[in-house]
Amino acid sequence: MSGVRKSKAAVLWGMNQPWSVEEIEVHPPKAGEVLVHWRAAGMCHSDEHLVTGDMVPPKEAWELMGITDFFPIIGGHEGAGVVVEVGPGVTSVQVGDHVSASFVPSCGRCRYCSTGRQNLCDNGAKTFIGGMITDDTHRHFAKGKPVTLMAKLGTFSEYACVSEQSIIKVEKDIPLECVALVSCGVATGWGSAANRAGTQAGDTVVVVGCGGIGMNAVQGAKMAGAKRVIAVDPLEFKREKAMEFGATHTYASMAEAMLPVMEMTYGQMADRVIMTPGVLHGEMMAEGMNLAGKGGTIVVTAISPMTSETASVNLFQLAMWNKEIKGTIFGSLNPRADIPALLDMYRAGQLKLDELITKTYTLDQINEGYEAMREGTNIRGVIVNK
Repeated sequence: MSGVRKSKAAVLWGMNQPWSVEEIEVHPPKAGEVLVHWRAAGMCHSDEHLVTGDMVPPKEAWELMGITDFFPIIGGHEGAGVVVEVGPGVTSVQVGDHVSASFVPSCGRCRYCSTGRQNLCDNGAKTFIGGMITDDTHRHFAKGKPVTLMAKLGTFSEYACVSEQSIIKVEKDIPLECVALVSCGVATGWGSAANRAGTQAGDTVVVVGCGGIGMNAVQGAKMAGAKRVIAVDPLEFKREKAMEFGATHTYASMAEAMLPVMEMTYGQMADRVIMTPGVLHGEMMAEGMNLAGKGGTIVVTAISPMTSETASVNLFQLAMWNKEIKGTIFGSLNPRADIPALLDMYRAGQLKLDELITKTYTLDQINEGYEAMREGTNIRGVIVNK
């Protein structure tokens, strides 16, 4: 058993602040835990939602959650790395193994895991609460204060102690930057179209928002056999990229897409609509609903502000046109089965991963990388640690 390890990490001390790259202390793993050297971390929009507050629970909920403060928190939930130490009782990985992060843990025993819904594992309930999944005590300290890990992973740190439930062994021949992307953005987007939406050969699919998630929804729709994949994004750069990933048509807005979709489908509209904008506001659902035809499926993948409780949904259409609205987390996939499966598709040349990485950064450049994401010049920035 090793002692306390020093690690550089990007810590968020409060909303609307920059990431603070500083030295933290990481304590060694206990039973069921693993120390990981994170080698690659994707800069997902979900971590930006911590900065803006969209994914920060309201203060009045903190007492119910059993916490006195949500901050500080180490960001990063999309990542890949190498196991450097294992605690007692760990069986699925050993020192030297390459692993993918899994922002939804999988215990394998709860009602959801045991019925093939690992993305809903009960241990995911502790995502925003400090301490370890295993025993609720802390292994990470910044300035002497316990620090929470985003999704119990903290991939914006060189080293982190995580539960065995939160990592998945992967083959060593896959570049770790690509493994990192599959741990969240790729699986979530691809699964939203290919799995949760139920896309079938010959379908017309509209993807609203073409960032790191939406671009993979485009890929998923194409791989599922969609006849038309219509990508909607206000930025020309992202619309052009969407064509490379399988989009057949692109438009700058849902309003601009409405008439062309009607014409190309002879009035039937889309079979599936995947909502993947940077932030999903309730009023956006009206146009999403209108893009879907009779019997159409609208999948809500994007994050909305936690306190948002209203959405523009025509209930007459929902009922009389037999439409359905579905939510999804992790594309409704099973991390332990589907992360390796997606990487196999990459190895076979079917799934584009390298092309998703616009630029790589060092941990010290994290704020620069997020500025590029906000400006829309990155599909996905990736932090690489030596």
